[in-house]
Amino acid sequence: MKPDLRQAWDQQVLVGDGAMGTFLYQMGFPVGISYEELNLTSPEVIKDVHRRYVEAGAQLIETNTFSANFDKLSKYGLESKVEDINRAGVRIAREVAGPTGYVVGAIGSIRGGKRTNVSTTELKKYFEQQIQALLQEGVDGILLETFYDVEEMYLALSIVRKLSPLPVICQFAVEDVARTLDGYTMPEAFRMMQQQGADVIGFNCRTGPNGIMSAMKTLGGHLSVPMSVYPNAGVADYVDGEYQYGAKPDYFGQMAVKFADLGARIIGGCCGTTPAHIEAISSALQNYKPQPITYEPIAIAPAPIEIHEHLALGEGEGEGSKPNLVDLVKERHTVIVELDPPRDLDIAKFMKGAQALKDAGADALTLADNSLAVTRMSNMALGHLVQAQTGLRPLVHIACRDRNLIGTQSHLMGFDALGIDHVLAVTGDPARFGDLPGSSSVYDLTSFEIIRMIKQLNEGIAFSGKPLKQTANFVVGAAFNPHGKHLDKAVLRLERKIAAGADYIMTQPVYDPELIRALKEATSHLDIPIFLGIMPLASGRNAEYLHNEVPGIQLSDEVRSRMSGLEGEEGRAMGVAIAKELLDVAMEHFNGIYLMTPFMLYEMSAQLISHVWEKSGRQQPPLFHR
Repeated sequence: MKPDLRQAWDQQVLVGDGAMGTFLYQMGFPVGISYEELNLTSPEVIKDVHRRYVEAGAQLIETNTFSANFDKLSKYGLESKVEDINRAGVRIAREVAGPTGYVVGAIGSIRGGKRTNVSTTELKKYFEQQIQALLQEGVDGILLETFYDVEEMYLALSIVRKLSPLPVICQFAVEDVARTLDGYTMPEAFRMMQQQGADVIGFNCRTGPNGIMSAMKTLGGHLSVPMSVYPNAGVADYVDGEYQYGAKPDYFGQMAVKFADLGARIIGGCCGTTPAHIEAISSALQNYKPQPITYEPIAIAPAPIEIHEHLALGEGEGEGSKPNLVDLVKERHTVIVELDPPRDLDIAKFMKGAQALKDAGADALTLADNSLAVTRMSNMALGHLVQAQTGLRPLVHIACRDRNLIGTQSHLMGFDALGIDHVLAVTGDPARFGDLPGSSSVYDLTSFEIIRMIKQLNEGIAFSGKPLKQTANFVVGAAFNPHGKHLDKAVLRLERKIAAGADYIMTQPVYDPELIRALKEATSHLDIPIFLGIMPLASGRNAEYLHNEVPGIQLSDEVRSRMSGLEGEEGRAMGVAIAKELLDVAMEHFNGIYLMTPFMLYEMSAQLISHVWEKSGRQQPPLFHR
């Protein structure tokens, strides 16, 4: 007889399974169908996925019922099949789990982070219908996963508790800020779920191992219940029409032990994970002996109220007659520095950083357009403030993700009116992987098309083909990722962007001197400048996160080894030292340098700007700003 599920996680760290939806996608099942319907139409497929995870070492299996509620199924005309789909999901999982495995009924958020018109009355009805079906078929427990706000989780949990005493696992989907979408800190959210009767509380989806580790640490080690973690396999990348995840299985194995050390008693995987990831987790935990859980109360401190002072718009000088970056980089080394717009309404630190980078000698400040699909302040507003108050040239990113054709042209017309004429055209990370996953990705344009359309404005022609009363003067950049397996194929894609009208190229950060040299050789035939990306590492954890979880970034083994275990000032110092070594190589081959500032640590970028000028023989910043 297997022990009760509550006894099991008291005695050991249980290995959960991995992704269902993204794994089915990798198997060839398209986005846009109901994966839950496969419980009825193709049960052997779902059984095969479960079996692969069990063979990889999973001890706890989730039913394929994440979206098997009335609201979600009604989109496919399947609202009458709620009970059938849920009960079939339990039977399939139970058959594969066998007498020693555990089966939990998976229930996902209905609102999904959206403020939809699904009323509380409807939520209660839909949750109760699904929960009853799962319980009637005989699950070992209920898993409430990927909930974004406390209100909906609390409601679903209260319904489970009304119907059954079975174990309940509650998992929030949060960003590394470790707050729910409705503003609760994780200690507050944990306390509320515990009071409502949750047996295990944790995190899944939305982020990779590093982000979930950060969320766990906000609890300060004072756990009132066991924890569960199901991270994504890093950040999803959209490559040639397909979603891809970069975090490797061995990284998941390493992180599993760290999760267990922080109190996780169930560890599995979410989007992008595969049986190989679960096998790595199982192997890493094979001989792990968890410490007894000390059920300490969580201390809840009142959230501080911050008063933000917004900077007034000054009368700084604009672009004037400065040469554009393409002309400038043909004459000398030229430095573009990226500084992320804030995720809140306080711009004081951002403006202070912009001024510091201008004083250090940056030629332009580049501002992303809600990178990684995370909501940030408008780069149009900040670009104008930077230009007006510091005199530093703004270079703004424009993502295809957020605006349709109407909004994109309107946005660009606004930039032209403000005198912001340097832009970088990017596809943009899918909205579903950002902090507002309920929002839609537009993608009316590809990165190739948006380049052509921007250059069309330079001819005085609107997107519609109608003439404008004057011409724009945009200098358009394109992004380049040199980290793929086939550099030659990546360069061919780059040539298509140049053919579309790109004036210059900005690369993802590079951490390998040999790749810098290879990139120079592979692009030597191109007749537009390349700004080589360099981003100083802030810590060992930052290095591992970038290497394992962020699309388009790969670190060499040497760099990871040098950063390993370094934190704080020591980590930043080593990060700057490594970046300077990379700059020494980069400056031999490229005049264009693109520095990316980590975590608003603009002092690190300022040191690297100074290094560029010292190495190029300039003791003072070049006087092209005013």
